[in-house]
Amino acid sequence: MATSKFTSSTRSIPERDDGPRHVAIIMDGNGRWARKRFLPRVAGHVRGVETVRTIIRCSIERKVSHLTLFAFSSENWRRPAEEVSFLMQLFMRSLKKEIERIHENDIRFRVIGDLSRFDASLVSMIRDAERLTENNTRLNLTIAANYGGRWDILQAVNKLVATSGSVEDITEEALEPHLSMAFAPEPDLFIRTGGEKRISNFLLWQLAYTELYFTDTLWPDFGDTAFDTALASYGKRERRFGRTSEQLEGSAGDEGEALA
Repeated sequence: MATSKFTSSTRSIPERDDGPRHVAIIMDGNGRWARKRFLPRVAGHVRGVETVRTIIRCSIERKVSHLTLFAFSSENWRRPAEEVSFLMQLFMRSLKKEIERIHENDIRFRVIGDLSRFDASLVSMIRDAERLTENNTRLNLTIAANYGGRWDILQAVNKLVATSGSVEDITEEALEPHLSMAFAPEPDLFIRTGGEKRISNFLLWQLAYTELYFTDTLWPDFGDTAFDTALASYGKRERRFGRTSEQLEGSAGDEGEALA
């Protein structure tokens, strides 16, 4: 049976590092950033690409090993057709422009999500970029595109059922290798910009014990200082994974009273 090489936070206690290994971000607020400046919404998306570059650099400098960015959800197809078309074109232009720089900086690039609705030329570019960078190790950069947490769980179940001999084989341990993020540790820190306080169908399985951080800062304004503020907030969190504070401190706590 296939197994994930990373610890599951619901089956065992992950080791704690000084900072987060894996940061997952919902990049929200591009349209509102543009509207505040009397610009078309697409101008916010263009400016948001610059912020992506900044946060990639910050992640490398802060020793983050995995950065996952929610670029386009499975629900975003409900947006105006013109905006969706622009986002697809922007994705292609950005990938074509940035992939060599990503490769030169030893960054591994991946895209997760249902790519079946994307143009064949875009899918081809994505696969070429993944192959080009597959041996890079400095940072694991993952873009979630046409991704949804429920879709992720369902596709993993379907893959497991197709290879499993019985219902009894469908366990948490058996399912995890089929999830889109099986190659990465669970996110330590989730960030959402733009003031909304929800996870919007993003990494539903993987965020079980992730520390959540919400900020009113719009994505195009989310720079070095804002990122460091989020990391500082993470550093103050007490990550118990079901244990008591006393257990973390090495005191004689009552394990039977441990709460999440």
